[in-house]
Amino acid sequence: MTVIILLAVIWAVLTIVGFAFKGLLWLAIVGIVLFVGTLVLGITRRVINRNQKL
Repeated sequence: MTVIILLAVIWAVLTIVGFAFKGLLWLAIVGIVLFVGTLVLGITRRVINRNQKL
């Protein structure tokens, strides 16, 4: 879970940097996509682990 949180923070920082510099808008788009992907991955893993414990 720590890795998922760390990746989400890294993607959020990349997104902010991309929006701060207009020439790096592509970096913001990549950061948003990776941030959302990381969140989805973390949520699905958490649900799967919860279901396995039952």
